[in-house]
Amino acid sequence: MTNEKLNIGIILGSTREGRVSPQVGEWVKGIADKRGDANYEIVDIADYNLPFLGTGTGQEPGIQSWNEKLASLDGFVFIVQEYNHSITGALKNALDLAREVWNNKAAGFVSYGSTGGARAVEHLRGICGELLIADVRVHPTLSLFTDFENMSTFKPAELHLDNVNAMLEQVIAWSGALKTLR
Repeated sequence: MTNEKLNIGIILGSTREGRVSPQVGEWVKGIADKRGDANYEIVDIADYNLPFLGTGTGQEPGIQSWNEKLASLDGFVFIVQEYNHSITGALKNALDLAREVWNNKAAGFVSYGSTGGARAVEHLRGICGELLIADVRVHPTLSLFTDFENMSTFKPAELHLDNVNAMLEQVIAWSGALKTLR
């Protein structure tokens, strides 16, 4: 294996108006960039204008761009919001519009919601298994009540810093190991 840095995408899992995932994603990226152990970038599903699976021709430019972006990445950190005890429809659709480009890569999760988004991540772990994405154990969970002011302005507690770094360490280790399979 070369000394080339891995490319890790921080995927924003919500596309709704007024979402807070960009705040959380930028916070994670800020922590990640200080590490210097990989190239980290925000990947916003909203930028790809993805059609709902099965509604178009499957040849829409957004689908091709989405797959090309995922193919360029070695691993992922999903920013996961809990909606009705699961992931957003936008994230599920984005996962379904790609297949092989997910295979043999690693993923970590940073979630938020009334229960820290834990239920959504449990659903996402099952989906990742089907897509041959190895999910890591450490999972920072953020509370809408204590880590957000008025449930809209992100103000994370300091205690999350250690968990984010531990999750990133696992994502880097697994992404490097899995790169040898691709």
